[in-house]
Amino acid sequence: MKIEIRGVEKLSFRERQVVALKEMGRSNAEIAKILGINASTVATLYNRARTKGYEVVIILPGDTLGVFDGGQADEE
Repeated sequence: MKIEIRGVEKLSFRERQVVALKEMGRSNAEIAKILGINASTVATLYNRARTKGYEVVIILPGDTLGVFDGGQADEE
């Protein structure tokens, strides 16, 4: 699995850090500890980033979901 943040150029460095950690499922308290900032600052950075219109895309290999059969079409 790969996570891509589109529109990341719109975000500050700190906003990028917060968004990446949030998308990995970290809480504000965890992010605050990792980055050495206050949890309320994490919330502010995340809310500010959300207003800038980035988009998170999750890229999964086809076989992960079991929806591809190796390129062969079903014949009925």
